[in-house]
Amino acid sequence: MLRDDIKAATISSMKAGDKERTATLRLIGAKIKDRDIELRTSSKDVDDEALVIDVLQKMAKQRRESITMFEDGGRTELAAKERGELAVIEEYLPSQLDEAATAAAIEAVKADIGADGMKDMGKVMAELKSRHGAELDMSKASGLVKAALS
Repeated sequence: MLRDDIKAATISSMKAGDKERTATLRLIGAKIKDRDIELRTSSKDVDDEALVIDVLQKMAKQRRESITMFEDGGRTELAAKERGELAVIEEYLPSQLDEAATAAAIEAVKADIGADGMKDMGKVMAELKSRHGAELDMSKASGLVKAALS
């Protein structure tokens, strides 16, 4: 399981003395525990692997946004730190579909649900997320879906 891999990687990086990697892995572990605590009060039963992937995707998105802001602000040292964290986070994310595969997935979903216009964008996005949520960057997919439906 992904959660166990992260815990094992944290221990091995602590033993190796890699402080930056250890800090990032501990941050990932803390975010996962936060999500576990949130879900205790919820009545939804969530797959553990999906939960961890969702947490990692959100963390990666935050890092990408931070990198952009730091570079725009001229803070290259902070952008470099965020890039390091992003690299560690991406090690545990499933590989992302390239643009051609994403377009093919969108066309398949469009054909399956019979989408023909922008009014069906929500349906297409929901189905796309259910089928390929872990392997798609939904913000990029949104633009491609919009282009495909218009």
